[in-house]
Amino acid sequence: MDSNKPELRWGVVQRLDFIEFRLFWEGYVNRSDLMEQFGLSVNQASADLNRYIGIAPENMLYDKSARTYVPGPGFKPHFLEPDASRYLAQLRSVADGILDREDSWIANLPSFASAPTPVRGVNPVTLRSVVGAIRHSEEIEVKYQSLSSPEPRWRWIAPHAIAFDGFRWHTRAFCLSDENFKDFLLSRILEIRGARESEVSAADDRDWHSEITLEVGPHPELSETQAKVIALDYGMRGGSAKIKVRRALLYYALRRLGLDTDPTARKPQDQQIVLLNPDEVGGNTA
Repeated sequence: MDSNKPELRWGVVQRLDFIEFRLFWEGYVNRSDLMEQFGLSVNQASADLNRYIGIAPENMLYDKSARTYVPGPGFKPHFLEPDASRYLAQLRSVADGILDREDSWIANLPSFASAPTPVRGVNPVTLRSVVGAIRHSEEIEVKYQSLSSPEPRWRWIAPHAIAFDGFRWHTRAFCLSDENFKDFLLSRILEIRGARESEVSAADDRDWHSEITLEVGPHPELSETQAKVIALDYGMRGGSAKIKVRRALLYYALRRLGLDTDPTARKPQDQQIVLLNPDEVGGNTA
């Protein structure tokens, strides 16, 4: 990706990103693609294609027989670093109903599916209030249902961040009742009835602002071939992969990776990976 790009307006850059995305992933791009995706006129779409050619002339050629633009033999990403995660994230978003098919940048969606997950009941008004409290450094009084209490109770919290544990959305907040920073599931906030200025500093949440590195490797009881396959799955180099995680989210990361239990409790083919630096992780697994 070329870092010496000209200064352009955000809207123009987005359309040039789209052109390059289509060239790399689909192998072609048309004027009509830009018109449909961004609601452009014929002249504006043509201008964007010509602008892209002017910036990266080796990247795009017009195929007269196919009547479309295709990547040039010297194609080299100029605006986007090709990212499989971004492509797959669009597929996942479409599968989960977050993104409409027509809004995806992928022209020809491959057949795909994802394992279903339960719908989490996050109230949009609740989320708006929590985000507003974060933005304005406020405390909010919430009616929260915890697992440890039979009935929900009111408490003041000072949210400073939003977190996702792989399945559920939380807000990271200082609890004025318990006098510590902790996670609150957004779906368990039943009501919000007040807000006030907060004197709590997010900088004091040490677990949120510190990171720990998990070093994982193939389960030692896997065969050599199986270990190579697992290394491919996790992008391991030299027999291990390093995963950085906020200390505040360590419990969730270990649970999601299946590293929160003794690796001997499951078959190697089921466990697949083990933690190589348990002493560095220490007692932060709960």
